[in-house]
Amino acid sequence: MHLLVASCIFYMYFIPKYILILFFTIVVDYIAGIYIEDAKGHRRKFLLSLSVIANVGVLCVFKYYNFFIGNIETAMQSLHMSSYSFPVLKYILPLGLSFHTFQAMSYTIEVYRGNQKAERHIGIYALYVMFYPQLVAGPIERPQNLLHQFHDEHDFVYADVLDGLKMMLWGLFKKVVIADSIGAVISPVFNNPHSFSSVSILIAVILFPFQLYCDFAGYSDIALGSAKVMGFKLKRNFNFPYIAQNMSDFWRRWHISLSTWLNDYLFTPLSISFRNWGKWGIIAALNITFLIAGLWHGANWNFIVFGLLNGIALSYDVFSRKFRKKMASAIPKAVYSSLSIVLTFLSWAIMLVFFRAASVGPAMYMLKQIPMGFVEIFNHSIVNLLTFNRTITLLQSVCILSLVVALQIAEYFQRKINLVSYLDRKPLLMRWGAYYLMIVAIICLANAGEPTFIYFQF
Repeated sequence: MHLLVASCIFYMYFIPKYILILFFTIVVDYIAGIYIEDAKGHRRKFLLSLSVIANVGVLCVFKYYNFFIGNIETAMQSLHMSSYSFPVLKYILPLGLSFHTFQAMSYTIEVYRGNQKAERHIGIYALYVMFYPQLVAGPIERPQNLLHQFHDEHDFVYADVLDGLKMMLWGLFKKVVIADSIGAVISPVFNNPHSFSSVSILIAVILFPFQLYCDFAGYSDIALGSAKVMGFKLKRNFNFPYIAQNMSDFWRRWHISLSTWLNDYLFTPLSISFRNWGKWGIIAALNITFLIAGLWHGANWNFIVFGLLNGIALSYDVFSRKFRKKMASAIPKAVYSSLSIVLTFLSWAIMLVFFRAASVGPAMYMLKQIPMGFVEIFNHSIVNLLTFNRTITLLQSVCILSLVVALQIAEYFQRKINLVSYLDRKPLLMRWGAYYLMIVAIICLANAGEPTFIYFQF
């Protein structure tokens, strides 16, 4: 009960009345889960459909209504049809709407599939949807992993508290020190790209993937850490995505809770439906899945393009599998792996231009400037470039580059050894010195960057 009240207070801190949206979906899905479990035959599918329609309906009204009616009006005007004006809804998008909607849907789907017993305690089910560490930006949990934990007793475990606090500290460091420092420099470029040089745009495009990763993975670390302090275990959401050697591998490492949700509830059913189409059925399923994934991220055409580009990249992986195996056998492993990692990262960076830009137009402009940025690099010295650049000074460039390099070194060693365990084996002065340095850096840079997490808007 204390956790449920705390979660309600946490969510109401933003806009109190929006908690009614959560209450509506909680009541609908709680009742639907019980009736689905007890129902037989086609009635089960009908009840599941009602639950999905209720959840998707709330999402569409609050997130997509204005987008759809705006495009309908534009299409009608271009066809010289009636100039009827649809009413526009003016509101702020509820925090984490896409996340807790998908989590709620996973519950009723798993009950329908027989993988999860319907939860009879409405307070426990409400806590499953509203658990505050992951309420607004995930990870998107499955009922099999989380629901039973709310029934278990959780004693105070000193080791869990300490590990959780360390995870939270590392997450805050990634968010405040790395992500916000990068964001403070590159956000003006994305917000107004026509005012900056080609090199500025190129640097912003290369740095944004690191900002996004540290921002989102930082939040995930804080969520996992705060849950662990209380004795709960949440799903890992990132697995070193920037060592991926192709986009299929990347999506197995990036936002794992979303990619597995899409795989289980969209891609797999679609690919089964299209199985008679052979390889083209897989391609169709991939592109439909990532079209929806792009729209899930935001109600704008640039997010749709972002999703479609990911679908195309994954389709390339399907078609080029044999070719890539031949190349891997013909080229030294270290060279092939390095080139694959770089090309995958650059592909992701280009796709993220549509994710970060205000609309398709500015994104296209930035992509056109990237080749010119490389030309300027070849035609000028590094010092001249950094001083000529209208947004990034030499000091800023050195600091940001140092942070990115430090992050990559830390990630490399984290794959080889557990850094927390490694520090625990070191002398007290060295161990706590590292922690205090991170705390000081967080305090010093707390107000220097963007105040919110990027994924809060979803």
